[in-house]
Amino acid sequence: MSLMKHFLGAAATLALSAGAALADPALIYDLGGKFDKSFNEAAYNGAEAYVAETGGSYRDIELQSEAQREQALRRFAEAGFNPVVTTGFSMSSPIASVAADYPETKFVTIDGFVNPEEHPNVLSILFSEHEGSYLVGMMAAMASETGTVGFIGGMDIPLIRKFACGYAQGALAVNPDANVISNMTGTTPAAWNDPVKGSELTKAQISQGADVIYAAAGGTGLGVLQTAADEDILSIGVDSNQNYLHPGKVLTSMLKRVDVAVKEAMEAGEDLETGVMVLGLAENGVGYALDDDNAPLVSDEMKAAVDAAREQIIAGEIEVHDYSSDDSCPVLSF
Repeated sequence: MSLMKHFLGAAATLALSAGAALADPALIYDLGGKFDKSFNEAAYNGAEAYVAETGGSYRDIELQSEAQREQALRRFAEAGFNPVVTTGFSMSSPIASVAADYPETKFVTIDGFVNPEEHPNVLSILFSEHEGSYLVGMMAAMASETGTVGFIGGMDIPLIRKFACGYAQGALAVNPDANVISNMTGTTPAAWNDPVKGSELTKAQISQGADVIYAAAGGTGLGVLQTAADEDILSIGVDSNQNYLHPGKVLTSMLKRVDVAVKEAMEAGEDLETGVMVLGLAENGVGYALDDDNAPLVSDEMKAAVDAAREQIIAGEIEVHDYSSDDSCPVLSF
């Protein structure tokens, strides 16, 4: 069952067929670039899947500055593109400023939130990143030989703290004595595209004993994964499947199905149902990657434990605290 079908029901899926959209969709990437091998690239892959499956077309733009956010939204809306799909929490305010001026245009914010009562032509797509991060945290603790695991985030925002908190909960569920080190790259959007700083933070965490490090940092994470491989420790990728970047050195990747969300929004076209959608483990919106590149690193015991936890989380038997619910984490200080 597709992500949107699960949430929006049969009425929302009537338009999910080739040719349903009367206008081409548009896609606006967050800062960090289309080919960041992570979040933005997942969105790009979803758009390309839309083209491959429907024969449709789309327009996209890579932002170079904060000032371009509203400009890009207005440009696409005025040109008749529909829906206009955006990535990154920082698009929330620009969309809220623009949406009322183009009531016939559907806007999508992935990772952002726009009040649906104030802006009925906006779909906010959120993910339960804490649930997927819990699973990879378990894997990190099971793979660690030192008992110390690390987390390196990009921009220090509640969303990234949500990743870190879920990860720490999963690690401590496996090993209550585990030491979880957490660092953020910065406090501005530049933190998403600083692989050199990612490398420096990785080396600092290794010096503190970390032998598995999870990166949730966009393009900065590429520096984390590269340095982890160079230093002969394990890393964990994020959003897209990054196992292939360093085969045998990336323990797994926390998958966030941005690609599917983008593809299905584009397929729905002008008939896209708006509101708020939250995608977690139950909806296959998040998960972990297992393929030929990391299979030798994932033991049968590890897989069984993580798969059991997944089912328990879905059933409500394990509750993973969501940092964004109250701006706090019971097991990790920021």
